[in-house]
This record gives sequence, structure tokens and C-alpha cells, in this order.
Amino acid sequence: MRKIAVIGVEEGLGREVINLLAEQGCRPQDVFAVAPRSVMGNMISFGEDADLDILSLDKFDFNSVQVAIFATTTELAKKYIPIAQKNGVKIIDASGAMLSNPDIPMILSGFNNDKISDVVSVPSAEVMPLLQALQNIHKQYQITRVVASVYASTNFYGRAGMDELFNQTRKIFMNDTLADDQSVFHKQIAFNVIPHIGDFIGEETSVEWAFNTEVKQVFGGNIKSHANCAIIPAFLGQAQYINIETQKEFDVDEAKSLLQKTKGIVVFDKQTDGGYVTLTDVQGEDNVYISRLRQDSSVENGISLWCVADNLRVSAINIVNIIKLWK
Repeated sequence: MRKIAVIGVEEGLGREVINLLAEQGCRPQDVFAVAPRSVMGNMISFGEDADLDILSLDKFDFNSVQVAIFATTTELAKKYIPIAQKNGVKIIDASGAMLSNPDIPMILSGFNNDKISDVVSVPSAEVMPLLQALQNIHKQYQITRVVASVYASTNFYGRAGMDELFNQTRKIFMNDTLADDQSVFHKQIAFNVIPHIGDFIGEETSVEWAFNTEVKQVFGGNIKSHANCAIIPAFLGQAQYINIETQKEFDVDEAKSLLQKTKGIVVFDKQTDGGYVTLTDVQGEDNVYISRLRQDSSVENGISLWCVADNLRVSAINIVNIIKLWK
């Protein structure tokens, strides 16, 4: 059994990877939970019967593992990935640190396994459900353009974002001021929608730029991609309205058939009141759910769809599947 280091276990994706490794039968002694700064005594649950000490990144011995998953900030990943490489460790970068490096493949397991190398990056949790859903459609009909409206939960900003939503909601019901509970978001998040995720880089945000870059990196550089990303007052999960155009002619029935054959995809599209999937339906689920499939008659060879997932869970599954590709 390979020994695996998960760096960034105190937030979001890193914690989900730890949970999944436990579920899939990894032994506690083969998994190292690592955080940027951790004091002695900090622990994280590993399945129902074990706990792992959370080790401090600045003191971690990469020579003790064969695989390192970087689910931390890009700055920390850029600093510590070279150290792990010098120790012969296989790297999965989930931080975005390797995104602009053309020599590092971005792996969507099951789609481009042939590109696996000792250092890989993975799609971010924001784009992962889209890539998972559209991979077979792209193979069959060659997607030429993607437009995605992304509705992300406050979990994008970790526990701080979720806490701010909870505290603001509570204070609104208590008719209390929100003055002291607006530090993560630049606008009130409770009962609101904020069209801003990440930092602004010109007209778009860093998350929108990364979204478009990752779509092109996985599906091919000629594809056109445009993302509009917003934070909604939800704790977990992500939803997307997606419009695609393809090079080859196809219709909704053909798209539905391909989606139903795609591993990890569930089509639930009843075209009746409540005949669709929402965020509260998918928390803790392994699959990506598709509803509201429609022909987009405003363009040639176009369809639109509603895509919902526990995006951290789906991203963690992709990471664990990549580990299995290394013989």
C-alpha cells in the first residue's frame, strides 16, 4: 500500500479526500494528514474508528510517503511541491499552482488517463462537475463552445465562509446588526447572491479565469469557454447552468443517451414540478446530477442543461482514482 500525504486537511477538499480514503479501506498508518500550521494534539477523524494526528507542513518529511496531494493554497504548493519532488514523491496538485505549466497534465480520470505522469494537476472543484458531465459528449460531437453560469456555495471559502452565512442568517432573524459579520464577503451573503468569487484580474475574476483555462486544458485549447461565477447562500455543493455548442449535429435525445452512459452521471429530468435535482438533494453524493436538458435553438448544434453536484466529493473521487492509475 502506498503511503499518502494529504496536505490541507483542515478545509474543504483535503478533508473530503481524507474521508474518501477511509471509506475505500486505506489503513490509518498509510495516510498522513498535513496542514500548513498545526500544533501538537490536533487530530482529524479517519473513518468511524480512527483518528489521525495533523502534522505541520513545515516539519513534514516527504521521504516518508510515495504520493502527496496538495489541496492547499497555490503559494504553499509552489513552495513545497519542489521539496516533495526531490524526495521522489508523486504529486497531485489540487491547488492550481501548476495550472499555467504546459508540461504538467491536468487529469480527468477516465477521460485522459493516458497523460498520467509523476506530477499531475487536477480540475478545480468549480469546474469538475462540468468536465465529468460533458466528457463523452465532447468525445462524440466535439464541443466548440461552453458557457457556464456557476452557483457556488459558501464552502468555497471554507469554514469562514460558511460561518459568515450562518451568523448573518441568525442575526437577521434576531433583528441584529450585521456590521461585525461581513469579513469574508464584500456584500451581505445571507439571502443574497454575490457575482464575485476570487480576486478580480481585469474584467473577470481569478476563478472565472481558472475555470475557462481548465476547460481548455482538459478538452483542448481550441474550445471557447466563458464562465460567470456567483456565490449563493448555501453551505455545500454547487450548481451550474451550462450551454454548449458542438461541431457535429446532435439533439437532446442523443445528449441524454450519452450522459446516461457516462460513469458518475445521473440524469433526472422529469420536466414536471420538482422533476429536477437541487443542492439539498446531492450533499454527500458521489454522482453529478443532470436536469433541465433542452435544445438551445439560439445557436446551431446547441443544448443547455442544469448540473448539480457535491463538487468537493466529486473532486475527491477524481483524486483517489488518479492514485489508482499509478502502478
